[in-house]
Amino acid sequence: MGLSLARAAQWTTATSGAGKLAPTLMNESLLKEVLRFVEQFSSQHPQEAEHVFEEPLQWSTTLMASDFKTHYNISDLDVQSPEKDNKGHPLLQLSLPTICVRSFSQLSRLVYLADNKKMEEVQACLEENRDPIVKILGTSLDSILEKEDYTDGLSLVDEEKEEDQGKDIKVRLFLLLQDLDKQLLSKCLKDMDGRVRLHEVEMLKRHCCEGGKRVLKSIRYTSDYVFSNGCRAPPWRQALNEICYLVIEPCDTKTLYITCSTAGVFLNGGINREGEEIGFEQTSDVFEDLGALLKSTSPHFAENAKEQDFQAQELPPTVKIQHVESVDAQEQGQPQRSDEQQEKNVHEKARQQHAPNKADDRKKYEPCPRWKNLGLVSPHDKTPKGAVPVDAFSESSSESEEEEEEEEQSERRLESNTDLPSEYWQIQKLVKYLKEMCQLAIRDVGGLEVLINLLDTDDIQCKMGSLKILRTISHNVHIRRAIVDMGGLQSIMKILDSPVKNLKALDAETIANVAKFRRARRTVRQYGGIKKLVKLLDCVPNLANLTAEQEKDVEVARCGALALWSCSKSTKNKEAIRKAGGVFMLGHLLKSPHENMLIPVVGTLQECASEESYRIAIQTEGMIKDVVQNLSRDNDELQMHCANVIFKCAQDKQTRYLVHQYKGLQPLVLLLSKAHNKQLLAAATGAIWKCSISVENVTKFQEYKALETLLRLLTDQPEEVLVNVVGAVGEFAKIPANKATIRKCGGIRSLVNLLTGTNQALLVNVTKAVGACATDMDNMIIIDKVDGVRLIWSLLKNPSADVQSSAAWALCPCIENAKDAGEMVRSLVGGLELIVNLLKSTNNEVLASICAAIAKIARDKENLAVLTDHGVVQLLTKLTNTTDDRLRRHLAEAVGHCCMWGSNRVSFGDAGAVAPLVRYLKSKDKAVHKTTAMALYQLSRDPSNCITMHDRGVVKTRKRNTGTLIVPSSLGLSRSGTEAHTYLPDPRRKHYSVRACQSPPIQCVLECSAL
Repeated sequence: MGLSLARAAQWTTATSGAGKLAPTLMNESLLKEVLRFVEQFSSQHPQEAEHVFEEPLQWSTTLMASDFKTHYNISDLDVQSPEKDNKGHPLLQLSLPTICVRSFSQLSRLVYLADNKKMEEVQACLEENRDPIVKILGTSLDSILEKEDYTDGLSLVDEEKEEDQGKDIKVRLFLLLQDLDKQLLSKCLKDMDGRVRLHEVEMLKRHCCEGGKRVLKSIRYTSDYVFSNGCRAPPWRQALNEICYLVIEPCDTKTLYITCSTAGVFLNGGINREGEEIGFEQTSDVFEDLGALLKSTSPHFAENAKEQDFQAQELPPTVKIQHVESVDAQEQGQPQRSDEQQEKNVHEKARQQHAPNKADDRKKYEPCPRWKNLGLVSPHDKTPKGAVPVDAFSESSSESEEEEEEEEQSERRLESNTDLPSEYWQIQKLVKYLKEMCQLAIRDVGGLEVLINLLDTDDIQCKMGSLKILRTISHNVHIRRAIVDMGGLQSIMKILDSPVKNLKALDAETIANVAKFRRARRTVRQYGGIKKLVKLLDCVPNLANLTAEQEKDVEVARCGALALWSCSKSTKNKEAIRKAGGVFMLGHLLKSPHENMLIPVVGTLQECASEESYRIAIQTEGMIKDVVQNLSRDNDELQMHCANVIFKCAQDKQTRYLVHQYKGLQPLVLLLSKAHNKQLLAAATGAIWKCSISVENVTKFQEYKALETLLRLLTDQPEEVLVNVVGAVGEFAKIPANKATIRKCGGIRSLVNLLTGTNQALLVNVTKAVGACATDMDNMIIIDKVDGVRLIWSLLKNPSADVQSSAAWALCPCIENAKDAGEMVRSLVGGLELIVNLLKSTNNEVLASICAAIAKIARDKENLAVLTDHGVVQLLTKLTNTTDDRLRRHLAEAVGHCCMWGSNRVSFGDAGAVAPLVRYLKSKDKAVHKTTAMALYQLSRDPSNCITMHDRGVVKTRKRNTGTLIVPSSLGLSRSGTEAHTYLPDPRRKHYSVRACQSPPIQCVLECSAL
């Protein structure tokens, strides 16, 4: 927010100096990034979020006091937070129209409360606090942040720690803001890709020669450094759409200093001789191109421009494009989709740079017959005729681009921006470029066709040599797609039938590389490749001493497993592997002592374990024991795959028991120490989560202090890890002793902080965990104090039905165990209306959870009155015809509690709720009987409802042979002789005898319904 606001943000001009952020796309992008940073700050950095600003951020807000809900002290139009700084100032204070905020935690809450006004608040805050870093950190750290060349954050940490250990949090906050600043600048520069077109400069350089015909003395850039997007302007000027700066010496006028931008070209303030700084200010009109500007300023240029052709379209294509295209740029008329397209520009650029300037002098290549048959011939002169453009290998329009590239994305390295100099990435790109150039050269000159043709020969050595090359170059995404386009995969699969084991191993490994995208995997299945690959798995992997032939068999099996691993990413291929007997063969290979064999085998199993048939087979075939044993091997990748198998299979109770029996719980806990490996950590926490569903496993986990370790992982972890960690904590919290442990380790606050996220799977698990913790009174006090109830309630507005239901279930223990539940619920403005409206949902789980929550809320008379005003009676009645026992149970409970206000009993009867409730007594679920009895007891206090119950057969004869009739006294049917004779079968008939049942209503109704 330092450099980015000063240099990247676009401000309107104002004489008073109070400029506003201009309504541009770039500013909107910046605001969204800042908003996202603020929203996630409290959950991701809870300690830094509590740091008090040096000065408060103040601005004119559009929020009103009514927008602030629980957790704030509200007095008329003023609002204050209960938290204060060491001087007694509230960390948030609203005195309309001004609001003051003194910490990121309050800032995060504020933008959450702002709801659809978030962007307006962030914009107003930045406009009225043009130097927010100064107010947040003070002038000492802000001055360092403003230095362009300051990159060594670690040295600053050391300096500050030496001066005062108490400044540690402040320094960390500084580093976070510095990272945000870099991200904002980087975000702005992305829009420059593909807009850099500086071919005019190269054209003009060619006409600066000595002699009478020259039109310019010289032309040069002010900077020789070229950024990755082709620009030469500094990043903060690129954010203003400026591309580069030129110094041009005409033959007849003074030197011109020119700015080239995407909007055109114009004169700037020139270079300051003292500091060699460019005067960026515009000093002329904006011209469409350099030629127009030079014609208006230099008569000599204007006169000679007519004699020489300066039109850009007359230049050879290589001159026009080659110096401005980059890895991230877009080809004209060709949309960029991924790294594959980006890499294309590098190779295309290289071909252009090595091509002669004259098109006639270029060597011509004839396309191979296969390319002609496929129609894959380049339409552009700038590519040799025999070369094939990358787009020719793209999938047909009917196939999803995302599915086509799913594996390519997973293979790419995540390039971190920290701790590595820019030279590292430049060298890496150079090496990659050189490797791929050689591989693509094989394709472009027809070498790929030759290699595939060699596979159809009878010479073993030819096949072997061809496969060795194909195995290597098929790592390239373009090559493997070209192989499939040319029909080469079919030729490769034929070799699987060869009796030569080394050849089959090479062949299977090549298939493993090629089958990285959907169409290739489908081809393998359609041409019978799955069955052939499964046959390769037949070997004896676990012998101590193997013969030479047996070693070859093991290698063939390993390569076959690699190929099956690639193919198993397709659902249909998983079924094909199972039908071909692959499950048994893979289970056999699990006993191998060789890790290079185990990795593809377990990798295939964990891919297939997403299917229920595989999970059952893994359990019944005794593979869990081998998987657990392999958890203890010192190989991170193998451990990750084994943990993933357990993660996917441990949904089954028997599998959880087997993991416990084979002592697999402790190795899973030990994997938590490898927190640097996020993929391994995600797999281990997922396995612990699923295993902890069994209470006996939780008890064992506690012997290894698993809960304490998990609680330390609730911050600064990727979402895929957090989902599993929180899920496990939720299971641990079902044991009373663990609830205290979670509280003592600070887990309650960490869980509540995660309620502000957006990941739906994470929100489901967090609400379950918080709900489990809320059953403890001491935990509930903390949850209420940190605003947890409001955050859970707000999740009822989430579009996901799973999040809505889990939030409603979590509210039940929160309401039940809060000290003043009624007042807490009333303080949530609009909360009761929201929960009543959710009774219109079509999801039974949402309806059941909302009914359960309403039953808790309705225990407070004032809240029940509000619920009644919002139409809860009618909405509950509409649900009574359901056949879902889970919904019936909580619906009956809600009806029973809602009867306790005003004329609600009569309203339920008039709306037709009584008769369907009587049918609930026929359910086989005793919990339904219990809540239904309570509801009928409340409804029976209205005589009309008693008649309806009687007509629907709520009272049945207990023993027909004795004529004894059980009449629950609690239902009001035996309050008087008159009522008994009115509402029951005529007692004067000899085969009936009426007697009142004085036992509790639940027992009575259960007794009646059981007859």
